[in-house]
Amino acid sequence: MPDPVSVRTADFDYDLPSDLIAQRPLADRGSSRLLVVDRTGDQSRLWDRTFSDIVDLIPSGDLLVLNTTRVRPARLLGRRSSGAPAEVLLVHPIDDGRTWLAMGRPGSALRGGKKIEIGDGIYVETLSVREDGNRVVTFHGASAEETMARYGQLPLPPYIERKPDHEDVDRYQTVYADREGSVAAPTAGLHFTPNILAALHARGVRLGSLDLEVGPGTFRPVEAPDLRDHVMHPERYTIEEPLAVAMREVRASGGHVWAVGTTVVRALESSVHRRGYLESGTRETNLFIVPGFPFRVVDHLLTNFHLPRSTLFMLVCAFAGLDTTHEAYRHAIAERYRFYSYGDAMLIV
Repeated sequence: MPDPVSVRTADFDYDLPSDLIAQRPLADRGSSRLLVVDRTGDQSRLWDRTFSDIVDLIPSGDLLVLNTTRVRPARLLGRRSSGAPAEVLLVHPIDDGRTWLAMGRPGSALRGGKKIEIGDGIYVETLSVREDGNRVVTFHGASAEETMARYGQLPLPPYIERKPDHEDVDRYQTVYADREGSVAAPTAGLHFTPNILAALHARGVRLGSLDLEVGPGTFRPVEAPDLRDHVMHPERYTIEEPLAVAMREVRASGGHVWAVGTTVVRALESSVHRRGYLESGTRETNLFIVPGFPFRVVDHLLTNFHLPRSTLFMLVCAFAGLDTTHEAYRHAIAERYRFYSYGDAMLIV
């Protein structure tokens, strides 16, 4: 991580009218708006486009990298012994399928030794509380997978002020989602349709994929005034050898790498070897990308509009430049783009 002395957490604030926070997806994924940000000249340039225009914006021979993670129904609603409600959010398994890392609310309901009844004799018991506030929990009466299959809900972000419904089961997943493992969607990919992906392939754009399990920290604002005091929670990711091979081939031919989302950026930039090539394998990353970070893999970025003071917004500022990003966000607000998970997209070229 570069020394962030020259920037403060307050530098990543902006004001957003609450009515621009998208509460539902559009009827058609590909009809989202797309703000194209050209940062290559002396002054940034902005264009208002439609997401389906992306087919014309990525050249043949370039590599588009997708995060194929699937959101699991990790939100469990239950009751304490007193009958009061409680909520458990499963983050990822620790060992045998019954022991998991979790979060919950209220925090007092998940103290060590406490149990929450989910239903039909199924209980979640807190074994311990970690220093970072996460809980280690175990399941009684059924496995975690069985419990999620029967009672789990998709963990929609806290700024979507409604309960998940049947529409979210489909729309809060990308069309290429594969292995369950995330508590949040890689939202930049929500705009793609099978037809758009097919059109990109027909144009000669290479499609690559990786899997990064998005954790709950993605929604947490940075609280520390000094960025050096912020602790990133690790996220697991897998890069298979075909992507590493495709990366080498594209680089050798002079092509560029386009990342679909901040999760792809973090995985790729965490796996670049000191000699510049991509290393395959399964690892964890707690990479905190802020202005001054030396990008070595990603040339262009497709992303949604992110929360102020979030690590995602900071990553975008690092990629496009702090002033350029703020300019783009001011434009998006003035033009009434839709923000956050179900909102519109931005393409940084």
